[in-house]
Amino acid sequence: MNPERTAPRFGLIIVGDEILSGRRTDKHLAKVIELLGARGLQLGWAEYVGDEPARITAVLRRAFASGDVVFCTGGIGATPDDHTRQCAAAALGLPLVLHPEAKALIQARMQDTARERGEPYQPERPDNLHRLNMGVFPQGAGIIPNPYNKIPGFSCTGPAGGAIYFTPGFPVMAWPMVAWALDTHYRAWFSAGTWQERSVIILGAMEGTLTPVMQRVEAAHPRIKVFSLPSVDHPQYGAHIDLGVKGAPADVGPAYADLRRWLEPFGLRYGPEITRP
Repeated sequence: MNPERTAPRFGLIIVGDEILSGRRTDKHLAKVIELLGARGLQLGWAEYVGDEPARITAVLRRAFASGDVVFCTGGIGATPDDHTRQCAAAALGLPLVLHPEAKALIQARMQDTARERGEPYQPERPDNLHRLNMGVFPQGAGIIPNPYNKIPGFSCTGPAGGAIYFTPGFPVMAWPMVAWALDTHYRAWFSAGTWQERSVIILGAMEGTLTPVMQRVEAAHPRIKVFSLPSVDHPQYGAHIDLGVKGAPADVGPAYADLRRWLEPFGLRYGPEITRP
């Protein structure tokens, strides 16, 4: 079974001015690719957006309409620069409400904190009441458990049938929450070991010269994709192209054999072959 043809398409939205300004380096993209890949899944797209409510709302509205399964990190706290919860509600045209399970989890966290500090727990203290805003989600939202500090994330289903999973921006919280969402809701599409890439390093070639071969391979093997990754200054190979095919292993083998056979008349110089599971 080809997972790309049967699994949902997965996307990633990373929210935060600190990423766009360079004050923080994004770590989510590489990790989400890793989490998906370990389950035989692939990331279809990713998008960055700053802390501007109108833009966040537009990005979320588009994501909800796509029908994709999307992970969104950042901006779900309760400080003035956190807008993601409100923008999710606006994108769906839903009111914001205090989720009862989120309220209980946040209160449990506040009790833990008070106990750790040797202080009495005062649920009506203004700062504790303000913390409950972290549990105010679009009406009908689901809960994403947070194993780090109990403060939950949330998920919402879109009108096209997909879903967005909203997590904090902190990797120590976000990554286990993404893994939980995958393992809880998308296990049926796990297919580790059924997706493969095979390629060869071609030294000093021009990509345009090889385009007809790429087109010929895709036409002859419609269930695979051809990829071409050129580099001009690789420390080992110098100018080269990583040219190959990807898809289900049963399809990759014949397609790669044809690729190599149809490259023979060009008299190319080759580096190593590479197989990626």
